[in-house]
Amino acid sequence: MGDSTGSDRRQELRAAIELKVEYKRVNTFLADYTRNISRGGTFIGTSRPLPIDTEFVFALGVPALAEPLRLRGKVMWVTAPEDASKANPAGMGIEFQYADDTERREKEAAVERLLIEQFGETLAHKLLGKLGAGKP
Repeated sequence: MGDSTGSDRRQELRAAIELKVEYKRVNTFLADYTRNISRGGTFIGTSRPLPIDTEFVFALGVPALAEPLRLRGKVMWVTAPEDASKANPAGMGIEFQYADDTERREKEAAVERLLIEQFGETLAHKLLGKLGAGKP
């Protein structure tokens, strides 16, 4: 892994946030934390990353929601614990996966609401690439 920051692997701006993430891995139930999130994906900090190209369902525990936000994702890149640093922690970059456009719109709207609750409307819209959205 020659990239020490991971910044060129991201396609969208991400917001720093910490949410509990739960997912299953062959007879093991794991709970790790997402460190940031965008409309298109998230980073899950873990010392046990899944292999690249693994598709899985995970649940984001969001304090404001009664039920966890369930998302499908695909592992796009991994930083193994032995390659990790403070600037580039161990974990995996996840791209959200959708069955269709309706599911995409629903999940993107849920992520947008989450970012608005955490960071306010102005910063959330900036992170989501909606500068000036809803404003004259």
